[in-house]
Amino acid sequence: MPQFLVAVQHPNNYDPSLEGDDMIRDISALNEEMDAAGARFFAGGLASPDHAKSLRKQPNGNVSVTDGPYLEAKEYIGGFWILECADMDEALAWARKAVIACRVPVEVREFLRMRPQRKSN
Repeated sequence: MPQFLVAVQHPNNYDPSLEGDDMIRDISALNEEMDAAGARFFAGGLASPDHAKSLRKQPNGNVSVTDGPYLEAKEYIGGFWILECADMDEALAWARKAVIACRVPVEVREFLRMRPQRKSN
């Protein structure tokens, strides 16, 4: 079954301390509904971009590590679900519920299926 990323978009100035009991209750209820339907494969929240580390290969072959996100943006992924759905329409139905529960925009993207490389003898 195809897997879809439902990414919760937070603005740069998002303050998680303002998440009220109603919002937490709504997200928990959505998680329970996803579990009951067998759709939720994995879910997680992410720390803010201020806590990110970015790694880049340098021309000399070394890898540099810097503080902060790889790209500067007005929004960032604050959390996500990985859902197993029959198709994009089913993933969008869950995403509509996520927008309401999280009270912020979400983005839906299908995971690409990659075939493992087989070793030839």
